[in-house]
Amino acid sequence: MDFLCEKMTSPLHLIMDITNYNRIAKAIQFIEDHFKEQPDLAVIAKHINLSSYHFQRLFSDFAGTSPKNFLQFVNISYAKEILKRNNSITISELAFETGLSSTSRVHDLFVKIEGMTPSEYKNQGEGLLIRYKIYTSLFGLLLIASTSKGICYLAFEESEKAALVNVIQKFPNAKFILESDQNQLNVLSLFQKDFKSVSEIKIHLKGSEFQLKIWATLLKIPFGELMTYGEVAKIAGNPNASRAVGTAIGSNLIAYLIPCHRVIQATGAFGGYRWGMIRKKAIIAWEGLLSNKIEK
Repeated sequence: MDFLCEKMTSPLHLIMDITNYNRIAKAIQFIEDHFKEQPDLAVIAKHINLSSYHFQRLFSDFAGTSPKNFLQFVNISYAKEILKRNNSITISELAFETGLSSTSRVHDLFVKIEGMTPSEYKNQGEGLLIRYKIYTSLFGLLLIASTSKGICYLAFEESEKAALVNVIQKFPNAKFILESDQNQLNVLSLFQKDFKSVSEIKIHLKGSEFQLKIWATLLKIPFGELMTYGEVAKIAGNPNASRAVGTAIGSNLIAYLIPCHRVIQATGAFGGYRWGMIRKKAIIAWEGLLSNKIEK
């Protein structure tokens, strides 16, 4: 009888999930169509015939973020597209185009989500002097780029050409010099077996408040150990934000130093990796073997 009941109720749950999905899809479409009007929670909830309370819970469960945060992401995405098309636009004009009430709101949202001001986003590294060099590492070609403040970009690459193209895309208005420095050499020492010789490594990194919190949490994962996305979210103080954690981890521009390779799925699956799944597995295996030798 229990088995029969389970078979009979499962389709009902499926229908409920589909219904909820359709509601959320409708809400997302409404936000994208009306974001310039800055609709509040009650307006969006009414559009899909739910109370504000139930809509807030349902949206957060399905999307992994609140309706307010999603609206902010839509605003910033639109603002970034405008800046790409018209770099001379003023912040006042940008506020008007995005439907935000003031230049201060544009500024605050950029700092919160992008980790930089609108002007810094427009500059795209203008006035920044970046030294870079491509090295051969245990895990393939490695481009390391640094400023006077520290490492600003570190990526495993498949070719020297791709490496240069990718770093320039991240800082299109910066001045690049093909040159090594002590910061870069300190990074290379990480791949040596004698970790006592590793010098201090400085990082020059921008990110939103949430991204910085997640990256700081990754730095706490011990060498040779792994952690799940959910565990990272919990330690960072956002236990229900596993999806958002995954996005923040994927935004990391500094390979290995910020050890996103040590984060896996709760099922034990390795999950994604910006610099390739085979490389992620190789790094995890290398760290595991080396940590065992260190303990002995």
